[in-house]
Amino acid sequence: MAEAQAQQRGGFAEADGGLRYEVDGEIATITLDRAEKRNAQTFATWSALARIGENMPEQVRVVVVKGEGPSFSAGIDLRMFTPEGVPGEGSFGSTAKLPNETFEQRLGQAQQGFLWLRRPEIVSIAAVQGHAIGAGFQLALACDLRIVADDVKFCMKEPALGLVPDLTGTKPLVELVGLAKAIDICLTARIVEADEALRIGLAEKVVAGGDLAKAVEDKIAELLSVNRDAAVATKRLLQGARSRSLEEQSRAEGLEQAKRLRALFG
Repeated sequence: MAEAQAQQRGGFAEADGGLRYEVDGEIATITLDRAEKRNAQTFATWSALARIGENMPEQVRVVVVKGEGPSFSAGIDLRMFTPEGVPGEGSFGSTAKLPNETFEQRLGQAQQGFLWLRRPEIVSIAAVQGHAIGAGFQLALACDLRIVADDVKFCMKEPALGLVPDLTGTKPLVELVGLAKAIDICLTARIVEADEALRIGLAEKVVAGGDLAKAVEDKIAELLSVNRDAAVATKRLLQGARSRSLEEQSRAEGLEQAKRLRALFG
């Protein structure tokens, strides 16, 4: 049914990896769809996310990532900690026995499912309600913007499980909240609720749970109202700003502006 509905809108859907994926014109929506498991993630989830990124249609400008049911994502599927693991996917135990090169390749493939959400060509929005734990927190951090319900519970659980966050979440966390606060959040594995998330910059907006979908729709409308090429160039500038000096950033601005002026008036 979901696939048929998506095709009617000119997009498509897939359930692989516990995800639903739909494209409707300039908007793509990825829904974590294992509500009975609080949208816990596995190797298949990360592979499916990577494939979506690899095949994203060029017309898409906004990507929304959300979770089915009361939680965004409770993090890693706990079966991955058992000797049996997830059927057909293995376990952390089997992964630990892989040769270094094979391990790095498998982790790199998983990380690709998160990295593409930062492309200049799109703006990614995490619509977060309930639990966003571990891998769920990192998926929200992979997005450009986070609009959250007032029941949100962010937690970087990995250190409490003897692991480190390895799904590209540490850099955006430090950039958003600063080093000291990131250390506090990660090394205590404590819960960050909505009011603190807004105060420290983890969330752009907090709304009542019933208003989350409308708040995301409103933000999409705002984003789509801006010239696409100017938006891509501006996001590219903003992403590079931290690594450049003021003089380097000024030159980058001039180069981008020259391209825009020539496109508009040349």
